[in-house]
Amino acid sequence: MNATVWAGVAAWFIAQFIKLFIHLARTRTFDSAFLLRLGGMPSSHSAAVSAVATSIGLVCGFGSPTFAVAFCLAIIVMIDAQTVRRAAGQQARIVNQIVNELVKTHRFPQHKLAELLGHTRLEVLLGMLLGIVTALLVHSFAP
Repeated sequence: MNATVWAGVAAWFIAQFIKLFIHLARTRTFDSAFLLRLGGMPSSHSAAVSAVATSIGLVCGFGSPTFAVAFCLAIIVMIDAQTVRRAAGQQARIVNQIVNELVKTHRFPQHKLAELLGHTRLEVLLGMLLGIVTALLVHSFAP
């Protein structure tokens, strides 16, 4: 694999491990599911696309059309993470509250929707910074 792929994959994994350790510090419980969970601090999606865009800029030049495409994709992913996916998570929280009330008074299956889908601006920003730093580190060690 090339350094750009490694940068994106490494940034995603680092962000997921940070989420796992934050959960461990907060709850004193180890939950390996955090390695695949969406949402939380920092944004692994933002980290990955920022690392890829930074890596492409380092390889192809920050003035190249390839970097422009990667940069636009990264912006779209980060805006989506803090708007559409976050709104979906908030809606899931409300639907879960409605289901909880209905289960108390009627016989309904108690299936919960995933509530932690999107990110706050801070989570996206820190994910982006993590991605940029990861790409710089990968490129400093790549031949």
